[in-house]
Formats: sequence, structure tokens, C-alpha cells
Amino acid sequence: MPLDPNARTIAEPNTILRGLVGSTVHGLVLSGTDDRDEMGVCVEPRRYVVGFGKFEHWVYRSAAEREGNQGARSQAGDLDLTIYSLRKWARLALQGNPTVLLLLYLPGDALVIRTKVGEELQRIAPAFASRHAGRRFLGYLEAQRQRLVGERGQRDVNRVELVERFGYDTKYAMHMLRLGHQGVEFLESDRLTLPMKEPVRNQLMDVRQGRSNLADVLAECTQLELRLGELLHSSPLPPEPDLQTVESFVMDTYATAWARTSESDQ
Repeated sequence: MPLDPNARTIAEPNTILRGLVGSTVHGLVLSGTDDRDEMGVCVEPRRYVVGFGKFEHWVYRSAAEREGNQGARSQAGDLDLTIYSLRKWARLALQGNPTVLLLLYLPGDALVIRTKVGEELQRIAPAFASRHAGRRFLGYLEAQRQRLVGERGQRDVNRVELVERFGYDTKYAMHMLRLGHQGVEFLESDRLTLPMKEPVRNQLMDVRQGRSNLADVLAECTQLELRLGELLHSSPLPPEPDLQTVESFVMDTYATAWARTSESDQ
């Protein structure tokens, strides 16, 4: 939930980069079934960084707005949007958060907003890449496998209709494997290809549509976990991200944005 009641008025006018991060951008969408997931980054005003104002992110869900319930399940066509402050987004990206990293590699047709500053942020994508990110990919993959089979907490049952039809949540399983394949690609090449390349994309769509049994899905997940474990030691990526380059970009971006705001107030 947002930390400031005016979060929307902070986030939207100051967004530098915003785009798709859900099934559509991965090339894994089923027509007429998916909501629209978007993520963005904004440069919040000075008082929310050095003053007493507090802003880290703003979340908007059209399903929640429509039904008056924050827990409402998104339906086809609904928008789920999160806009982070630049500082929080950068921290998550430096930690290797798989979803946050997607913004750095979005193609033009997946972008909703990209200012010149947003272009520069995508340009320094290599500064965020490190083997450290591999631990996040691996950790998320293991956690999702455990949830899929009920080893960690309750089994994922948000899509009861899929479980009843196929015996397991095929969409959840697809995204689990997608995460593993993307982690391997990232550690091997410092890239995230969007949409995903064939034949992997087609194989994942087979999982989503129930053409793969759960045993085969779990076996593939195990192989991806093993490969990610190997890449933690053999990846050509540096052990840690380039903190100096990222910090310089963040500091310069805030300073420039605040200077322009001060000039407009004169």
C-alpha cells in the first residue's frame, strides 16, 4: 500500500519509465484471459527524500477500484500498476529482483512512458547486472516450486478452475519455469529477451495450457535450479553490481529534477 495519501499525485507526474511486466511482455498471454501488469519509476519531489514526506511506491489496481475491495482478483483487461520511487526501485534492482529488472530490457512497444532520463536508465542496465542477481532468481524459483506443491505454506489455489481442470495451477507453473529460464539467460548473457525466444516460449505456453503433466514440470524446474546453482560460480557477470555508476545516476537524476522544480517556482 502507498505510504502517502497523495501517492498518485507524486508518482504519475514524475514518472521517467513505465511499461509492461506481465504475461504480455513475456509473450505468454492467452487472448481474453490476462490482466495488464505495469511497473514504473518516478523521481519524487525533494521533501520525500530529504524532508519529512514519505513515498516509496504507489499501487493502483482497477479491480480494487471497481469492486471497492483491495483483495479483489484481477480479471481480463484489468490494470495492476506499481510505480516505485527511483531510490527504492534502484535498491531492488541492485539486489537482483527479477520483476524489477525487467524494466531495463523492455522493448519500445512494451513501454508506456520513457523520458530521456528513462532512456539513460535503460542504457546503464549493465551496471545492475551481477551474479548476486542469480541468488534472487534461484531463491524465487525454489520458493515458487515449494508453493506449487504445498511444501511452503498452502498450495497456490488462486486459480481453482485450473487446478480442477489440470490438477495444478498451470499459469503459476508456467511463470515458475519462465523465471528459471530468464535467470539462466541473465546469468549467461547479461540480457533478458522480451518477448521470450523460441522454443522456450512455446514450451511454456504448453505448460500454461495444460499440455504438460506436473511431474515433467517439476523435473524441468529441478534442472533449472541446478543450472542456476552452477551459474552462481561460473557466470561471466561480475560478483557484485556497479554501485558507483548506479549511485551517480540516481544522485544526478534527483539533483537535476529538483533544480528544474526550483526554477519553475521562481
